[in-house]
Amino acid sequence: MEVNRTLLTEFVLRGITDRPELQVPLFLVFFFIYVITMVGNLGLIFLIWKKPHLHTPMYFFLGSLAFADACTSSSVTPRMLVNILDRGRMISLFECMAQYYAFGFSATTECFLLVMMAYDRYVAICNPLLYLVVMSNRVCTCLIGISYTIGFLHPLVHVGLLFRLTFCKSNIIDHFYCEILPLFTLSCTDPSINALVVFIFAAVIQAITFMSIMVSYAHVLFSILKTKSERGRSKAFSTCSAHLLSVSLFYGTLFFMYVSPGSGPSKYKDKMYSLFYTIVIPLLNPFIYSLRNKEVLGALRNLTREAEAGSLQNIFPYQGD
Repeated sequence: MEVNRTLLTEFVLRGITDRPELQVPLFLVFFFIYVITMVGNLGLIFLIWKKPHLHTPMYFFLGSLAFADACTSSSVTPRMLVNILDRGRMISLFECMAQYYAFGFSATTECFLLVMMAYDRYVAICNPLLYLVVMSNRVCTCLIGISYTIGFLHPLVHVGLLFRLTFCKSNIIDHFYCEILPLFTLSCTDPSINALVVFIFAAVIQAITFMSIMVSYAHVLFSILKTKSERGRSKAFSTCSAHLLSVSLFYGTLFFMYVSPGSGPSKYKDKMYSLFYTIVIPLLNPFIYSLRNKEVLGALRNLTREAEAGSLQNIFPYQGD
């Protein structure tokens, strides 16, 4: 005998915590982080666009990565800020799918952009004489286009498979954004296929991209060790260190989020991993790539001086005879 079930089309995002006394402090903290994240990433994009000497493949990829980070943060943080102040915390199924798609697009794109950046460093250090030929503007545009195309297509698979599910259990998503794995637990249709596809795609994408990065940097390391100049070694290590730190943070967090086995008591840890990936990493990346980069810091100082000079000229305009 079939039992009539009410199919759910709206859900409640539980958020990070249910404690009301923490809502306002959390809102202020995450709002402040979001503002800094957007200023850092969009400011880095503007700086690269504004300064002609930064129009090189390395900074072309860096600007694309900053845009992906801005998309990652914007796909999660604004909705989370609204939910912190909104007691209802309701989100429709369509909004849930849209949020997950935006998150999946930016996350997948970032995976492949990190591979392209590793390849760029490989060519620059291992084949410096051919660098401008191999990493031409056309090649860079194609590589970035491939990254964004894969990022566009990958989450479509998971969103499409969501249409085979019906939701009739609890309408509470135990997360601060519409992450797909907690959503599966609310399905009254068997979500095993969906979960298997998520695991396979996540494992394959992470394995392929991570191994590609490791192979590139293995060649880079051998090339650096062959370099007799101490100054050359130091410069090469300095160039690669920021990217390696970003890769370590990114893939370490993704590994624990999607590949490591989960269990009931680990739900809080899953939220912390997601929080670190969706909010903290996009905040850190522009600083990781900027603070130790003399070209970026120099361009920022020049831009600041130009802005100050323009302001002074507007206050004290030159008056000729």
